Amino acid sequence: MPESPIAADPASASPATVTPAQTLLSTLALTAFELNGQFLGIANDMASAADLTAARWQVLGAILPTPLPVAGIARAMGMTRQGVQRVADDIVAAGLAEYRDNPAHKRAKLVAPTAAGFAAVRRISPGHARVADALVRDLGAERLAEMVTALKDLSAAIDRVAPVAQGERPT
Repeated sequence: MPESPIAADPASASPATVTPAQTLLSTLALTAFELNGQFLGIANDMASAADLTAARWQVLGAILPTPLPVAGIARAMGMTRQGVQRVADDIVAAGLAEYRDNPAHKRAKLVAPTAAGFAAVRRISPGHARVADALVRDLGAERLAEMVTALKDLSAAIDRVAPVAQGERPT
């Protein structure tokens, strides 16, 4: 197994004790960072067909089924509220979305796609289908579905153990 990036203790210049669980976590994190970069690169390539960025496509994708407030988009996409607000302002200025009154909250406007926003996402669809089909050919539909399940399970587990990272004792 590769050595953990935290294995060297700069204060003593000797190896720190690293458990197998730490090595797994480090390898998992580095792999997730690499995968995130790969997804962003391919998403930017696909989104360019509609003159969008991956971030604009991500926010548009979150509101296609139903308009959401910025905080709701941030929660759904795992982004910061401030980052979503910036992108939402950009897509509204570009005419791809609009702010609407929110009957559940006077100050938190809903972000809703416009006809131009729906059209932009439709322009991405052929490239999206090509990439999806290529992944299924490479990995198989069943294995890809298992990976999706594993990633969802991992995300839920990270949510459950997040308080441990803030110093809480594990339960």
